[in-house]
Amino acid sequence: MTIGKTRSLRTKLLGVVLVTTFVAVAVALTAMVGYDLHAYHRSWSDDMSAQAELLGRTTAAALTFDDAKAARENLGLLRLRPQVRAAAIYGARGVLFASYVAKAGGRAIPTAAEPDGVQVQDGELTVFRQIVDNGDVLGTVYLRADYPLYERVLSYVEIALVVMLLAMLVAFVLSSRLQRLVTHPILAIAQIAREVVERRDYSRRVPKLSDDEVGTLVESFNDMMREIEQRTQALEASNREKAREVEERRGAQHEIMLLNQGLEQRVRERTSQLETSNRDLALATETAERANRAKSEFLSSMSHELRTPLNAIIGFGQLLDADGFPVTPEQRKEYTGHIVRAGNHLLSLINEILNLAQIESGRMTVSIESVQLGDLFDDCETMIAPLGARRGIRVLFPTQCKFGVKADRVRLKQVLLNLLSNAIKYNRDQGMVALACAGAGAGRVRISVQDTGIGLRPDQLESLFQPFNRLGQESGEVEGTGIGLVVTKRLVELMGGTIGVNSTPGVGSAFWIELNAADAAAPRVADIAMRAPTESADDPRSRSNATVLCVDDNPASLRLVEEILRSRTQIRLLSAPDGRLGVELARAHLPQVILMDNNMPFLTGREAQAILSRDPLTANIPVIALTANAMPDAITQGLAAGFFRYLTKPIDVGELLEAVDSALEFSRAHPAE
Repeated sequence: MTIGKTRSLRTKLLGVVLVTTFVAVAVALTAMVGYDLHAYHRSWSDDMSAQAELLGRTTAAALTFDDAKAARENLGLLRLRPQVRAAAIYGARGVLFASYVAKAGGRAIPTAAEPDGVQVQDGELTVFRQIVDNGDVLGTVYLRADYPLYERVLSYVEIALVVMLLAMLVAFVLSSRLQRLVTHPILAIAQIAREVVERRDYSRRVPKLSDDEVGTLVESFNDMMREIEQRTQALEASNREKAREVEERRGAQHEIMLLNQGLEQRVRERTSQLETSNRDLALATETAERANRAKSEFLSSMSHELRTPLNAIIGFGQLLDADGFPVTPEQRKEYTGHIVRAGNHLLSLINEILNLAQIESGRMTVSIESVQLGDLFDDCETMIAPLGARRGIRVLFPTQCKFGVKADRVRLKQVLLNLLSNAIKYNRDQGMVALACAGAGAGRVRISVQDTGIGLRPDQLESLFQPFNRLGQESGEVEGTGIGLVVTKRLVELMGGTIGVNSTPGVGSAFWIELNAADAAAPRVADIAMRAPTESADDPRSRSNATVLCVDDNPASLRLVEEILRSRTQIRLLSAPDGRLGVELARAHLPQVILMDNNMPFLTGREAQAILSRDPLTANIPVIALTANAMPDAITQGLAAGFFRYLTKPIDVGELLEAVDSALEFSRAHPAE
């Protein structure tokens, strides 16, 4: 079944490449042949016109003295031009004066002169040209010559066919060898996902064949499958342990009843103990059953959530590659947008699973600092407003918020974005979402998110913050894994805060978090750097001769960075395939900004950055990490090690350009010594 699909997708990709090659070569050849034929026609027409002009000058005297014999002798010289079929001289009144006809001359000579001009008829070129001497019209020259344009067209057609066949052959060979790099990983993910759902075999993995965006998707998918496999094994082991405890307790109960039949008091005491144990056991069994049900519901939900974006990626990809579905540029852009959005959605699902796993394993850390809520709300409004506008939902942010809190800025932004996106997701069309902040007393600040959705029942509120619970929505109409609120709650608790909800069915819900208050502080240096390009009259993008060094061992990543920075015409881009060469180029050229991958041969990005920071020549050059290692610990350690920014793949184009602009501004303010 997989082979059939692979063959079908390969055939479609091959068809697209061949059709594109055919059209491109055909257009190029048509333009070249058309230009050459036009030049040939013009040259031949000019040549015959010049011949007629010359003939008119040589026969002007014969016309003047009415010497027809001399005129015929002049016309007879045209036998040296075999391409001339016929010629004639007409008097001033347009009467035939003298004529010349070559062998097999073809059509008869016109009996009267015609106006000046050049025309093509029946494969012959005809020229009429007046004979003028001292301003007087003495007569008219007539020439008729062969016009071999059509033979020239046939020869061009033969050459074009040969070139077309060679181009199609080269395109066929290259496409046959290279298309597997694109189709194989996507089809492998779809096949493994289908087998996992059908067989419940969570040990399956997709082989990683590249380090591009598809490779990142494969790696994230494998990480998710590994996490699910570990959780399933742990749950099964817990169930076995509970079953063993049940058997042991039943045996102990039977033994106690046999040994203490004569001791009524002891029986009552032991019975009471057993009842208590049974209640605990029943509670544990019910907990295990709920865990089993949650696991089954989670697997069912994840199957749907994973297959939905994969369906968009594969479906629109097949439409783009299909021979029988012509695609306009607008449709191609639309289909590509669907594929990108589906890939981003799939990546966000995987990131939610990994975040929860990190929190539960105790590997999630936060960096507590003073965070000004006004600036943070501005960032959230920029990201959330377009999401609400799609459904006509008004998102209201406070016009002024002077409160500050003690929190991890990145994690607090993640919490607010999750609450705001949920308020929009579970809201009604044309509804409203309102964000507010206020003091809560005892050195605390409360942030609330109020929506006008359907609200939650009391039984839904009880299980709201449990894993895999999708706000009580059983219909499955809303996308998501059901773990967003769990991650939100635990992040808030890691930052020393609390979270709660007030809801009225049919009216709406209000989620709130409380955090420790912080004194007002000046904007962070990083914030100033981000705002400087828009506030400063001297924009870093207006600078000329800026050099950016990109160090990455992946050619596709280097190519992508080159295309992104193409919009910055003043930037000169240097590249290096490994960390060691990157350090040497940095010392030799002293670029204004360095983009550094992490996993590279000879020297990792972290090691190369450490070397550059210790060198006085390169210590002030801002180094931006551009890596696929997106784990929070790696980001925290990278920034602590001295990276100017830490950007993760897949690359966000706007985020990369903003980071480069900020780094250029920093470099200008801190020139190398």
